Amino acid sequence: MDVTPAAGSAWTDPACPVARAVDLIGDRWSLLIVRDAMDGATTFTEFHQRLGIARNILTDRLRKLVEYGLLSRSAAADGRRHTYRLTEAGQDLFTTVVALRQWGERHAFAPDEPRSVLVDDQGRELPRLHPLGQDGTPLSAGTSHVQRTG
Repeated sequence: MDVTPAAGSAWTDPACPVARAVDLIGDRWSLLIVRDAMDGATTFTEFHQRLGIARNILTDRLRKLVEYGLLSRSAAADGRRHTYRLTEAGQDLFTTVVALRQWGERHAFAPDEPRSVLVDDQGRELPRLHPLGQDGTPLSAGTSHVQRTG
């Protein structure tokens, strides 16, 4: 896996994990492809139909997500197409996608506006994510800070 930003560019902020993550998956289409892969999409056609993305952009984003190690690509049974599956690194984005979804539910919709809902296997909505400290106390931007290493 080549964990570098797009060809010809450098890390936005080399020492910041948030900046590196955004450099790798921060564009609209990449994260939506990951979201749809989590929801069962595996082929170019499925991603294209679900997202309505231009074919050339989808080709580019799938290539980059494979290159960055977030998706794996293998030949489909018919040998003419490829299937895409989340790698462990791609699956690790689940919490991020849930956090973005929950933020969107709270801040990007009017109270009565229809929206999709993420549910568990029993049909129950997922509980709200909350960062917790080592002792179990809730954390916020006001109760945590970045500590530089190295």
